[in-house]
Amino acid sequence: LQIAEEIPEDKYSFKATPDVMTVGEDLAHLAAFTRWPQTVHGAQRKPAFVFGEFQGLMDDMMKFQGSLKTKAQIVDALRTEGDSFAAFLEGLSDDLLSEMVSFPPEAQQGPKSRFEMLLGVKEHEMHHRAKLMVAQRLLGMVPHLTRRRQEMMAARAAAAPAGAGAGAAARPN
Repeated sequence: LQIAEEIPEDKYSFKATPDVMTVGEDLAHLAAFTRWPQTVHGAQRKPAFVFGEFQGLMDDMMKFQGSLKTKAQIVDALRTEGDSFAAFLEGLSDDLLSEMVSFPPEAQQGPKSRFEMLLGVKEHEMHHRAKLMVAQRLLGMVPHLTRRRQEMMAARAAAAPAGAGAGAAARPN
């Protein structure tokens, strides 16, 4: 959300390379993606994952993603969809999270717990956040996490005793 707010709208069309999503497309994808696991692990929960059964759900997610055109729409969707996903996760029981889900042979993987599958949502988000932070750098911006670390290090250096060296503030006495 912070990345989406910090990147100017006129940079939402930026692509790091021709074969990747634009900044706006990446952000819209993040906003839309959490709809899928809420259905798979909520309303349409089944003990076995069947790829074809969820094509309509994927189509709906892609349609929603494609409808997010402006920065205001994307930021609003990131906020509302993120809040919805957080509320969904908070409502899951330990029993549900420990349920095992099997996959068809073409998936070439064994069963996973719903908890493990939901961790994949966070991994997916981190992948796109990393892409967006690289885009920020290519746009001449310093990502917020880097700025926060730089500010913390500057504060430590300023608090260090005179002549103690740059690393002294970070080391315990």
